[in-house]
Amino acid sequence: MHNNEIADQFSLLGKLMDIHGENAFKIKSYTNAAYTLDKLATPVSEMSPHELFAIRGIGDAIGQKILQLLENQELAILTTYIEKTPPGILEMLKIKGLGPKKIITIWKELEIESVGELLYACQENRLINYKGFGAKTQQNIQESLEYYLQHQGSFLYQQVESLARQLQEIVSVQFPNDSHIISGNFKRQMESLDFLELVTTLSEKKLMDWLLEKEFIVTKNNDFISCKSTDNFEIRWWITTPDQFYWTDFTLACSPEFLEKWVENPLFDKNFKFISEQSIFDQVGIPFIPSPQRESPEIISNKSIQQRKTIQVSDIRGIIHSHSTWSDGIHTIEQMARAAKEAGYEYLVISDHSKSAFYANGLQADRILAQHKEIDALNKKLAPFVIFKSIESDILNDGSLDYPEDVLESFDIVIASIHSNLKMTEEKAMMRLLNAINNPYTSILGHPTGRLLLSRKGYPVNHEALIEACANNNVVIELNAHPRRLDMDWRFIASATEKEVLISINPDAHAVEGFKDCKYGVLVAQKAGLTAGQNLSSFTLQEMMEFVAFQQAKRS
Repeated sequence: MHNNEIADQFSLLGKLMDIHGENAFKIKSYTNAAYTLDKLATPVSEMSPHELFAIRGIGDAIGQKILQLLENQELAILTTYIEKTPPGILEMLKIKGLGPKKIITIWKELEIESVGELLYACQENRLINYKGFGAKTQQNIQESLEYYLQHQGSFLYQQVESLARQLQEIVSVQFPNDSHIISGNFKRQMESLDFLELVTTLSEKKLMDWLLEKEFIVTKNNDFISCKSTDNFEIRWWITTPDQFYWTDFTLACSPEFLEKWVENPLFDKNFKFISEQSIFDQVGIPFIPSPQRESPEIISNKSIQQRKTIQVSDIRGIIHSHSTWSDGIHTIEQMARAAKEAGYEYLVISDHSKSAFYANGLQADRILAQHKEIDALNKKLAPFVIFKSIESDILNDGSLDYPEDVLESFDIVIASIHSNLKMTEEKAMMRLLNAINNPYTSILGHPTGRLLLSRKGYPVNHEALIEACANNNVVIELNAHPRRLDMDWRFIASATEKEVLISINPDAHAVEGFKDCKYGVLVAQKAGLTAGQNLSSFTLQEMMEFVAFQQAKRS
């Protein structure tokens, strides 16, 4: 083991001890030892114990640990600290600008335990109110996190979207006499991707020559050619003939269950020369099914699902669930409202954080009154556009909402969400959620599982029981459209709509730019066959006013 490797072990030990609040003298001794080891010219593995212990900054105690490390390839005390530290906290130590002091705040005060959660907190402007942080520091940390996550191999749909479009265009221009199409999970509009798949009629030689010229790392698989660039993201190239081009695309852009059911159709012949994607459907006499909906085999034989007109981005009529400078947003209510109005939306639902969300500058009762006065004045100024008074009320540990009834009564819409103590059993999570859903002041259940894609699994819930409770209490379930959330999961939307529970595609916008995230909610909602009529944020202004009146009547 080289000196620098040993130094890294002691440096990590010092940082972990600091994070866990251990004795400052011991931390300093390990940190100094790491510095000394890193500067030593002679390998410690070649030294006698006497020579090692005589080095200034090493001594007997640390010298014994070095010998242990050389003998066992493991430092027992470091292993102990690693075992009691969440993996995400260890990962944060790799991020530029994050030392032990900042990580202590992030872990102990913000209750964040993964780099993905931390990035989301930066995007929501959560760090700037804490000691040692500021707007510039937060921005630097966010940039470091984004760079780090871009090199991990798995990506959100939103992160891959631009690359996919550019790749399609570049290949089409470079090789105009061949056919090319982005396929696979991207075409299926999946929430995240481990790789991008592209079907092409290019010859293997042409493709290989071009990829190597572009300095990609290329490997050949039995079925496809794989290439990676410096960002570690994989692109898989499926080479096919013109006769099989559309069928190859079809097999990649649907679920395995859907494909298995499709090929069982006695009218299907995969050796047929398909001239288009549509011709695959024409062969068996089934109306065209868009690739995002080629998930459940049920749609193949269900004409009512086939004929359903799924929601489009243009169907979103208003922005529900947005934050302003009153809590942790970037823009004022007026800036948010004017931007929404200019974008063609009919209304804006301002849902700043409640008082328990101290990390997000949550609203105390006196500030609520002041905010509502501002909204009243803006509604007169911006009419017929309407700003609805809302709150994202924290669901507390016992499932109660974060204000007494007289305060909750002042809001048009109450979004109830869990933000704290996320490490729960299903029993605990369901107790909190069901109590909140049963509260007559709850209008919308916000991001029901608390997940962050590729970062945080979320607490376990019984979706069937949750949906049943929402149906019984006329509570809408949010599909949080932030590309890192997309919660509730689209796989449960059909169950909700079967029980006539409304879904609400909401951007959870903390800035004007966040309105655009509605698109990502729509893309996954299309997979579930959601229609505009089943989505609250597709309601017209008049319909939204009727919804608010109904919710207020429900309270009594």
